[in-house]
Amino acid sequence: MPLLHLTTSSLEPAALLADVVAEADRRAAAPGACGAVVTFLGTVRGENAGRRVHRLEYEGYEPLARRTLDRIAAEVAVEWPDATVGLHHRLGTLDVGEASVVIVAASAHRAHAFAACRYVIERVKQVVPIWKRETFEGGAEWVEGATADPGDERARQEALRRACT
Repeated sequence: MPLLHLTTSSLEPAALLADVVAEADRRAAAPGACGAVVTFLGTVRGENAGRRVHRLEYEGYEPLARRTLDRIAAEVAVEWPDATVGLHHRLGTLDVGEASVVIVAASAHRAHAFAACRYVIERVKQVVPIWKRETFEGGAEWVEGATADPGDERARQEALRRACT
């Protein structure tokens, strides 16, 4: 499975974790190179903005989303060269409690792993063309989606600030 992946299938956090650690070990040319592995699992909440949520629908422009995920991984490589990251994001209809995104960051040092993981989710929210439609009691609406240009340096710096605070 690729480390950066969009899918309509259920996510498997343990599989991504194993793949990221194996890739980090391969890059370091040494087993056990990771002193820290951080995992983020985003799930569908049952309540948002005071409304009972029934389900979410994720849509994405996959060719651009894949290129943007590659760009984010390259940005991580510049900021935290010893970090290896993986991200799997669901598309399609998800029920309350289902995982929508899993991110794994592995590094020799915990500070780098935490920062890289946080940076990835901040950048995904900023620049990856994936949109979320929320169905709730009484209706449905598009509630979230990327708003920044991937080349917007100010947005990138804001994600970096959030990741490192």
